[in-house]
Amino acid sequence: MDMAKKGDWVQIENVVLPAGSRAPQVPEDTQNCDLKLWVKGIAQEDGKIGENIEIVTATGRKTGGILVAINPRYIHDYGDFQPELLKVEMQLKEIMEGAEK
Repeated sequence: MDMAKKGDWVQIENVVLPAGSRAPQVPEDTQNCDLKLWVKGIAQEDGKIGENIEIVTATGRKTGGILVAINPRYIHDYGDFQPELLKVEMQLKEIMEGAEK
C-alpha cells in the first residue's frame, strides 16, 4: 500500500538539522548526517509515500512532513543480550537477599 487516505494512521519524517549544521562538539560521522524526526498521527489528507502531508498527532498537535509509512509498526526493544548485565542482576539479587536477612 503506497497511498494513505485521510484518516489513516501514518508516520512522517522531517529533517530537523541538515548535515553540517550540528553542534561543533558532535563527532564528525554524526556531523555528516541529517538529524531527523519521525512523528506518527492521523493523515489529514490523501498522500503517497514520499509526498508532504499534514497529520494530527495523538496529543492533538498539527504538523506536516514527508510520508514514510502507513500503519507504522511500533518497533522497540532493549537491544541484544548483554552477558555482563546478567552477572550484575545475579549480584544484585544476592545483595538484596542478604539485606533482608
